[in-house]
Amino acid sequence: MANIQKTASPKIVSRQEWLTARLELLKAEKELTRRSDELARRRQELPRVRIDKAYRFETDDGSASLADLFRGRSQLLVYHFMFGPDYAAGCPSCSSIADGFNGSVVHLANHDVTLSAVSRAPLAKLQAYKRRMGWTFPWASSFGGEFNADFNVGFTEEQQREGGIDYNYRREAGAPLVGRDTAAWGEPDGDSVVAQVAAMTGTDEATFTRERPGMSAFVREDGVIYHTYSAYSRGLDGLWGMYQWLDRAPRGRNETSYWLRRHDEY
Repeated sequence: MANIQKTASPKIVSRQEWLTARLELLKAEKELTRRSDELARRRQELPRVRIDKAYRFETDDGSASLADLFRGRSQLLVYHFMFGPDYAAGCPSCSSIADGFNGSVVHLANHDVTLSAVSRAPLAKLQAYKRRMGWTFPWASSFGGEFNADFNVGFTEEQQREGGIDYNYRREAGAPLVGRDTAAWGEPDGDSVVAQVAAMTGTDEATFTRERPGMSAFVREDGVIYHTYSAYSRGLDGLWGMYQWLDRAPRGRNETSYWLRRHDEY
C-alpha cells in the first residue's frame, strides 16, 4: 500500500478543455497498457525452476501435495496470505486482497488455472477465518513445512535477530512493511503502522512480520512441476482490486494513516 501524496486541487474548466486534457492523459494510459502487455509477455518467458521437494499441505480435502493443489489443472497461482501460526486472525491487508478471490476463482478454474491461498497457520484456524469472511476459494495450510520459507514469505526469530531476511529480492534493511511511505504518516512513538496492523492480527510486530505477502506461479507439464514467477510487496498492487478503483477516484488513494479494516469491521 503506497501513500500517494496530495496535489493541488485541479482547475475547473470547460468540457472542451477537459476533453483536451483527457485525450493527452489517454496517450500516457495507452502507453502504460502497452508496457503492461510487454511485461506480461516477459513474465511468461521467464526461465523455470523444477520443483522436486515433496511439499505437504493440509486442505479441506485432507493431506495434499503441491501437485494436488493444481486440482487437475496445468497452472497454479498461489497467494501467500499472511496468517502465521500465532495469529488470531488473518492480516487485514491480505484480507482486503482476498475479498476479490471468490469472483475470480471460477473463471480461472475454467481457463486451466487454479487459484489457492497458502498460509502457515493450522488448517482449523484458516477454516474458521474463512467462514467468518464468507470466502469459498481454496486455502491450504503449510503448517510445519518449508514451503513458505522456500518462497521467501516465512521467516524465523533467528533470522530476524541476525538480520538475515531476504524479502522482495533484497536483503531487508528495516524498511516499513506496510507501504513505502508510511514513515511520513506521523504516528506517535510506539504506535507504528506495523504495530497497528500486528495488533489487528493479535500479535506483536516481531511475530507479525515473520510472515510476508506474495504470490507465486507454477506450471505442471508431463507430471513435472515448475516454479515460473513470484512477486512481493508492491508487486501485488495489480491484484488488489480495491486499489485499482481508488487510483481512478477523484482523490486517489488519499492515505494519511492505515485505514483498512476487514470487511466485517467497518
